[in-house]
Amino acid sequence: MATSAHPDYTTYTHADLLTRVTDLEAQLRRLNQNTTALPLLPSTQSTSSPEGRQKNLKPRKQPKPFDPSRHHTRPIALKFAYLGGNYNGFEHHANNPTPLPTVEEALWRALRKTRLIFPDFAGREEGDVCWEGCGYSKCGRTDRGVSAFGQVVGIKVRSSRAKVKAEVEVGGDGLEGRGTVDDGDGALSHDGDAKEAPWDPIRDEIPYIQVLNRVLPPDIRILAWCPLPPPEFSARFNCKERRYRYFFTNPAYASTPGSDEGRLDIGRMELAAKKLEGLHDFRNMCKADASKQITNFERRIFHAGIHRHGPEGCATGSRVEPELFYFEVRGSAFLWHQVRHMVAILFLVGQGYEQPDIVDQLLDVERCPGKPVYEMADDRPLVLWECVFPDDAQLFARQHDNAHGAGGVPGYVDTLHWIHAGESGGQDSSKRVIAGTDYGKYGPNGIVDSLWALWRKRKIDEVLAESLMNVVTHMSGTTSMQVGPTGEEPNGIHEVFGRSDRIFDGSERPRTVGKYVQVMQRDMNDAPDVVNARYAARKGLTPRRNGGALDGDAGD
Repeated sequence: MATSAHPDYTTYTHADLLTRVTDLEAQLRRLNQNTTALPLLPSTQSTSSPEGRQKNLKPRKQPKPFDPSRHHTRPIALKFAYLGGNYNGFEHHANNPTPLPTVEEALWRALRKTRLIFPDFAGREEGDVCWEGCGYSKCGRTDRGVSAFGQVVGIKVRSSRAKVKAEVEVGGDGLEGRGTVDDGDGALSHDGDAKEAPWDPIRDEIPYIQVLNRVLPPDIRILAWCPLPPPEFSARFNCKERRYRYFFTNPAYASTPGSDEGRLDIGRMELAAKKLEGLHDFRNMCKADASKQITNFERRIFHAGIHRHGPEGCATGSRVEPELFYFEVRGSAFLWHQVRHMVAILFLVGQGYEQPDIVDQLLDVERCPGKPVYEMADDRPLVLWECVFPDDAQLFARQHDNAHGAGGVPGYVDTLHWIHAGESGGQDSSKRVIAGTDYGKYGPNGIVDSLWALWRKRKIDEVLAESLMNVVTHMSGTTSMQVGPTGEEPNGIHEVFGRSDRIFDGSERPRTVGKYVQVMQRDMNDAPDVVNARYAARKGLTPRRNGGALDGDAGD
């Protein structure tokens, strides 16, 4: 039998092979016995067997439970913006799930994730949107697709001001008890001792803007926070003026060369808009909501007008860029879908389908007790631009003017102290910095950086769509309108494509409606009191005689 270090097993007989296998098994048993007798290192135990590995796994350290009682809370106001295209409106509905999330849901999740609010979930699941115990109030409710650049909520949030425990003597001799002394301003009082360094409620506070923007979707941004709202502040009731803007282009839509069908008459729209100003009954310019049993449809409009946005249209090649305008309306409060109904009427006036006095006819509720059937404007171009919170002096002056029959009623001036992104907020203006701070406006974590990314994506989409349109309009074979038999150009697009009228409603394309019917010649809905009575009878309610809060919570 070979005895070399590497034997040649091909020369082994059958008996030699059996002997060799027996020797190797004996050696293996001896090695295993010696290994078991030796103390195992942790690394050896973790790899020798599943049992050993399981014993040496360190238990995962449980996160330290968050104790809300260790933190102060404070009431603040938050001003924020959102693009509404990806949301099913602002307000969350508990028992009405929607295919799209709401802005309120996204805000609630961000506040919970950052542990800024401590809701009272008594009788509820912790995953449910719950504002109980948070001192929550909202200024307005925008509908699906509507954006906001000045939405405001009031809320009670966690503060960085720590609750400090102090040892104080109770009794005369020795420490017979322990207590907590908090004099209310964040400093700790000791008998005969000086107070600790004062806590600044703005400079030393949690950077709410940056903390929330880190976890919010990119199309929702916190713009500012108010550290000292008035006592018992309510974003809903303290707001006395809401401002909306509705954007549109002129021409409103594309038409064939030589036709002005898509061009709006801005002068006529401005005449009609001015008729909206003042105190009027807007029941014929809103959507009825019988569940609220509203009977008072009077709302005051401070301003309504058409404004140009940016420079006038300019020519690019053989095509003229459309001009961009917006309708701005400022009022104390608004009914459900009121702004979009007003804009729809203005577009009909601008297209020449209605005269400016259509506004007077719709506001005359004796002549028109029920709203005629007409479509409201599209939701996407509408923006809740700003919410205004005046001080008591302005409110007193307004009451004095109303009592003495003063003339024009101007809007209010916002008096809340807002700390905006990019501001330190401290009294010392020299401490204000721009980049790299908790209140950063620019830089990698600044609000401008995230908004720039959002804007650039949509700008590229715009450029590509515009370039494609230019390619099509310059394609070989494209010609202008053909000259008619009489030697004159046809009168608009109708003589080429038929007599169907097209109505611009603010959306990407106009609606084809056949032959247009004047608004006042259409079928009319029942008067609001009839609608309310029918709903109340169906629900077993007592109809309201006079009501309808002027707080604007219906929104648009």
